[in-house]
Amino acid sequence: MSQTHAQIEPEDTIAASSDMEAALMVLKLEADGIRALTDLIDDNFRKALDLLESATGRIVVTGMGKSGYIAGKIAATLASTGTPAFYVHPGEASHGDLGMITAQDAVIALSNSGGTVELRDILEYTRRFSIPLIAITAKENSTLAETADITLLLPSVPEACPMGLAPTTSTTASLALGDAIAVALLQRKGFTAEDYSVLHPGGRLGAGLRRVSELMHTGDAVPLCTSEQDMSEAILLMTSKQFGCLGVTGPDDQLIGIVTDGDLRRHMDTHLLGRTAGEVMTAAPMTIRPQALAVEALALMNDPTRPITALYVVDDTGPVGIIHIHDLLRAGVR
Repeated sequence: MSQTHAQIEPEDTIAASSDMEAALMVLKLEADGIRALTDLIDDNFRKALDLLESATGRIVVTGMGKSGYIAGKIAATLASTGTPAFYVHPGEASHGDLGMITAQDAVIALSNSGGTVELRDILEYTRRFSIPLIAITAKENSTLAETADITLLLPSVPEACPMGLAPTTSTTASLALGDAIAVALLQRKGFTAEDYSVLHPGGRLGAGLRRVSELMHTGDAVPLCTSEQDMSEAILLMTSKQFGCLGVTGPDDQLIGIVTDGDLRRHMDTHLLGRTAGEVMTAAPMTIRPQALAVEALALMNDPTRPITALYVVDDTGPVGIIHIHDLLRAGVR
């Protein structure tokens, strides 16, 4: 028995419209909050970076409730971009976890109101042991702001909740400010993609940050011949290696060209078997370094102006390997 879709009643249309308006209002208010935050990035931000960069220990990020979740994400972002950091729960800090914070650390405390009572013990602890404290709050005259060495103010904008109560705009702004701190510190330290790969070995991201040298084929598996090799022998070698190509080396063992299926087709009517590899090859093939990232190899292969399925890996001595697009896909590089 066929089924028909339910007709949208007028009240459904009104509800859908209301839903859309609510969603758009939230996004607009939160976007406004981040835009307003850009006007508050001042010399205090630079001083906060100086303080964080000079800490010889770790960055401790703390906050209660929704601010706690944001604090945890900020700590994770800092840690993954070269600034050792971790989150401490204010409640747990009052019951022994203060011992996780040392005099070599720096603390970032988040509280939109600046009066979160659960932060009291951490604040007092930082003052007792002269531990640098950075406040992220919307209230300039709050307890947190007055206690901190440096205060980074959040914009005075309404929450995106219709009642103006649920932390929405404020948490978005806090998160954005935390990202700004992490990226600024990353740039100060000269943190590179290579450094990033060390800290992200797992998953698709980690796969893309692996080195070509980890995935390439080496030794006898690499299809190579000299430029003087007869094509009658070169074709057999090319077929046996199953990469669909054959690298051609010169007198100094440097890679000077490549023979592909396309080259074979182009020379099919020109006495192919009577020619040498040097006569049939395409000169100056695209290559990659052993220490290049896997994502770089994939980007070269997927170049729309010159798509290819394999890359020869070369260093100063000549070709040292070959990597096929299937090697990258099997490793999870996307």
